[in-house]
Amino acid sequence: MRSMQVVVITGLSGSGKSTAIRALEDIGFFCVDNLPIILLPEFLAIQSAPAKGVSQVAMVMDLRENEFLEKYPQIFVQLQEKGYRIEIIFLDASDEVLMHRFSETRRIHPLAPRGSILDGIRLEKEKLAPLKKMADKIIDTSSCNVHQLKDIIQRHFLSAAKKSLIIQVGSFGYRYGLPVDADMVLDVRFLPNPHFVDELRPFDGHDPRVRDYVLESESGRAFVEKLFDFMDFLVPMYEREGKSRFTIAVGCTGGHHRSVVIANLLGAHLSGKDYFVNITHRDIGKS
Repeated sequence: MRSMQVVVITGLSGSGKSTAIRALEDIGFFCVDNLPIILLPEFLAIQSAPAKGVSQVAMVMDLRENEFLEKYPQIFVQLQEKGYRIEIIFLDASDEVLMHRFSETRRIHPLAPRGSILDGIRLEKEKLAPLKKMADKIIDTSSCNVHQLKDIIQRHFLSAAKKSLIIQVGSFGYRYGLPVDADMVLDVRFLPNPHFVDELRPFDGHDPRVRDYVLESESGRAFVEKLFDFMDFLVPMYEREGKSRFTIAVGCTGGHHRSVVIANLLGAHLSGKDYFVNITHRDIGKS
């Protein structure tokens, strides 16, 4: 139980805490946004139960919760005394950048609902100064866009055994349009289509019967062999060039059968090469 990794994401309003928590969720953390500090001990006790199988949890905690400033020092110390490993990540940014972000989003600063945003930013910095001193890591997000911040967070927490390149493998259906963020698109509409097999049509690419139908064909076997060879050559080249993220989109007609099979297979192959791989299926639930 006490081996659970606990990460608290905190810091200034507008500094990127929502981006940070999503980055951790993408690499397997159980995440909660804006958890009341008073509930933290109970939350950790529940998640520590062996039946839960949770080893990494992360939460955003900040001034949106009224009791946070008053209670966090005592509660953090108590949890550490019980053996929990709590890592505090504090996100910071310059006044000018925060002003610009609030202006762009037209959000109201939580400490300045009717007053000057700049006054709210400065008051928040003053109130959070003791917490900033407690932080295990301070990240200045002033010059980061959302993708850069996500990379910083994930690189910090990924296992040292993993390689630096983060790979996103996703399936999609051409019927619903190309993914806008893909670095590479693989069209697998040439593979045998389970949609035209009555007993397979209701199932998706996760089903072993669908997977076997696609992969046991002559074209399926040949394609997978050549695909793995190609990726084993290509991906390390991207890594050596310093690329931090590589997004591969695998498409079939509806995003339900063939693309799901190949995306799962490719993701497992790359994960076996010690890359961190996140697999998604954009259109699997669409009719």
